[in-house]
Amino acid sequence: MAPSFEPKTPVDLDPPKDTPLTLEQVAQCDGERNQCMWIAIMGTVFDVSKNTKMYGVGKGYHALVGKDASRALGKSSLDAEDVDPKVSWDYSSLNEKQLKTLNDWYTFFSKRYNIVGKLVDLPSTSN
Repeated sequence: MAPSFEPKTPVDLDPPKDTPLTLEQVAQCDGERNQCMWIAIMGTVFDVSKNTKMYGVGKGYHALVGKDASRALGKSSLDAEDVDPKVSWDYSSLNEKQLKTLNDWYTFFSKRYNIVGKLVDLPSTSN
């Protein structure tokens, strides 16, 4: 049976935006320099600002905020080498199971958080 990604309570989301955003703009929304908290997954930027219990400063998933966290989400990892903004966006080394996990996270986020834009300056991978 496929997992259900539907939120327990309905979420009223805004239409997705395709505003061009840079990694630096996303980094500014880290909950510390600004109150906004954004997490990008595969270049799509989600606003998780309303969920301070999970993503706020000092909380379990704060390491994912302010960057494209594709690698960490795919690997289900909060290890420093996976959340390092220099490489956290690069999911080219993920195996098939990890890519499925990453896609599941994308679905999970897309049902709960507003999409505020798309990253336009992700480095290219050698793959």
